[in-house]
Amino acid sequence: MSRILTVLGLIGMLALAACGPGAPGPAILPTFLAPADSSGSSPEINAAYPTQQAPQVNTSQTVGGFAVDLQKAWRDGKQVNADVCFTLPDTSDWTVWGAHLEYAGQSVSEFSSTMLSRKDANGDQPGQRCEELGFYVPPDADLSSTSLTVESLGAYPTEDEYCSVYLPKIQQALNERGVGITLECSDLNGSLAMHIANKPDSMSQDEADQIVYSDEFYTVKGPWSFPLTFSQ
Repeated sequence: MSRILTVLGLIGMLALAACGPGAPGPAILPTFLAPADSSGSSPEINAAYPTQQAPQVNTSQTVGGFAVDLQKAWRDGKQVNADVCFTLPDTSDWTVWGAHLEYAGQSVSEFSSTMLSRKDANGDQPGQRCEELGFYVPPDADLSSTSLTVESLGAYPTEDEYCSVYLPKIQQALNERGVGITLECSDLNGSLAMHIANKPDSMSQDEADQIVYSDEFYTVKGPWSFPLTFSQ
């Protein structure tokens, strides 16, 4: 009898538990949506910067007997690039020394330079070097009327080149100007080095050095200018 009562008591307790409040379920978090624009759609990624090539290709300018060729020019986003080739004055490591890009009343004189190719002189054929020049421009710049100007070509001489390449033409220029400076080369630690052998007493050493080591002796002045047009 007691067992029957115990079983009935357990059944009653289970029935009461079923009627009581249930255990809390997992919390439901709100869902956040990205704000839509005025048209009701989500913002889109900006369109790519414009990329296009100028119609001017394979144009050449010759100044002072030195030719600079514009192979092609193109706009790539925030950059205007141009492939140019030029005659090498001698065997030194010549490069585009100064250049600028003009557009809409603006002038950009800072540029990057990468060598594309180099061909040494062969008989009567002068050597040639090709470089890619790059100029930064804003993505909304008006390039409908643009010009690229190569101002000068230059090469930093090594000590050996001062004696083997530059001394004769520097000395000739000094003689033509009558400045009274004499140059010579002598052995310095196993290599030839150019130095000033004689100068006027009235001229300081600094003044003589500025004349002799001026970049005019290892630069070729232009300018070589090329008009460019890009559609807007």
